[in-house]
Amino acid sequence: MAGALHTLGTRALRKEYPGTVALNDVSLRCDGGRIRALLGKNGAGKSTLVALLGGAQRPTSGAILLDGAEVALRTPAEAIARGIATVHQELTIVPHLTVGENILLGRLPRRSFGLIDWREAYSRADAGLAELGLPLDVRRPAGELPVAGQQMVEIARAMSRSPSVLMLDEPTSALGAGETETLFALLRRLAARGVVILYITHRLGEIHRIADDVSVLRNGELAGTVPVAEATPAAIASLMYGESVARVRRGPLPPAGEPVMEVRDFTRRGAYEGIAFTLRRGEILGLGGVLGAGRTELLRGLFGCDPHDAGTVTIGGTSVVPSSPAQMKKLGVVLAPEDRKREGLVQILSTAVNVNLAAYGSARFPWLATARRDGAVAERFVRELGITAPGLNAPVAALSGGNQQKVVIAKWLATGPRVLLLDEPTRGVDLAAKQQVFAAVRRLCAGGLSAVVVSSELEELLESCHRIIVMRRGRIAGEVIPEQSTIEQLIGLCMS
Repeated sequence: MAGALHTLGTRALRKEYPGTVALNDVSLRCDGGRIRALLGKNGAGKSTLVALLGGAQRPTSGAILLDGAEVALRTPAEAIARGIATVHQELTIVPHLTVGENILLGRLPRRSFGLIDWREAYSRADAGLAELGLPLDVRRPAGELPVAGQQMVEIARAMSRSPSVLMLDEPTSALGAGETETLFALLRRLAARGVVILYITHRLGEIHRIADDVSVLRNGELAGTVPVAEATPAAIASLMYGESVARVRRGPLPPAGEPVMEVRDFTRRGAYEGIAFTLRRGEILGLGGVLGAGRTELLRGLFGCDPHDAGTVTIGGTSVVPSSPAQMKKLGVVLAPEDRKREGLVQILSTAVNVNLAAYGSARFPWLATARRDGAVAERFVRELGITAPGLNAPVAALSGGNQQKVVIAKWLATGPRVLLLDEPTRGVDLAAKQQVFAAVRRLCAGGLSAVVVSSELEELLESCHRIIVMRRGRIAGEVIPEQSTIEQLIGLCMS
């Protein structure tokens, strides 16, 4: 049954951090009964807007409006008290507690002497799940549920407070197709009750299945809002990227006949399927697609981090079964991971040691050999990659994000690879550092290295790659040559 139609809005909302304007003059209105999708590239301001609306951050200026009235949200607790609930991408389930305890976390009913009234608690949780149409056992430990079930518990917890606004940040990033449809059905029921639904996503293909309206942020500003029927690939590209600009192409496809890596029918059920491509010497091959397309999983499979179910990989004419990173490193295939801080570097160690980390295993007496060569090797790559560091012996944590990324690349170059797999190499770095990283990759490939680059920044791929393969829902959706393609065409492949 439909309830009162709520509204959520902002007026000239602005958020400044030292040296950065994260959100600028954003005026937005979302109505209950309709689901609003919020899109934007990385760094466009989506997370900042959600943080302001959820009370996790305070605006520098401007106003937040709830049901037409201006509200001050100084903490997440105040946002919740005002009826604004947020379901974050990272689940906050307490796994050893039951479903019912998680739903009523911090609000369990009590009897005299402060004892928990378990019968009442489970009755309330049962009633809330029944109202949402979720068939979960309230007495089952939440940690035993699949990820989709835990996501539903998160939503049930948020809805148990009867909010007027529900914000969801990338809610389907860990869900399968069937689980996603269950979530969409639930969100439609909530919208029908008058709840304002703000749905943040990178998955462009989802918006026509769940949204009524689409808003796009670009460089911290609201680029526009359109009904979903008008959210064509061309319209979204225009809003996300603005006017098309001339791009500097990076040379023709290298001559055929020099394959370095051949991938055939590479498959991991639930992640990617039937992947096939040939990588040539000196080539930069881009992997485009939206979050959840299977790009990271593919790179991890090729590097032997995760098992695969079928398919073949040929390196330099030799067929191999990727089984471990150590095996693939010996074959000349290396991976610079997306999370450079946790997976790519040891933050407390020096720049010199980090540069040499991957090469230690190839030395007969690694620590002795490294003591002799660390400085010389590090100096070489600092010079070649243009790494700016306070000193080779300073902790790598002291470097900027862009320079840390170049240290990760240097670490693998020290092993003498033939194929460099790069997962989001410019995430979290400024524009100048992005340009430096890709300039370094282009120089390396001009010298004979080959690279496979995953990037959510489609314009980066158009500017720097010889070819681009677009993945969608774990499969290859198409292949383009940058000189013959546009942002609009790439977005169309990602969405269709």
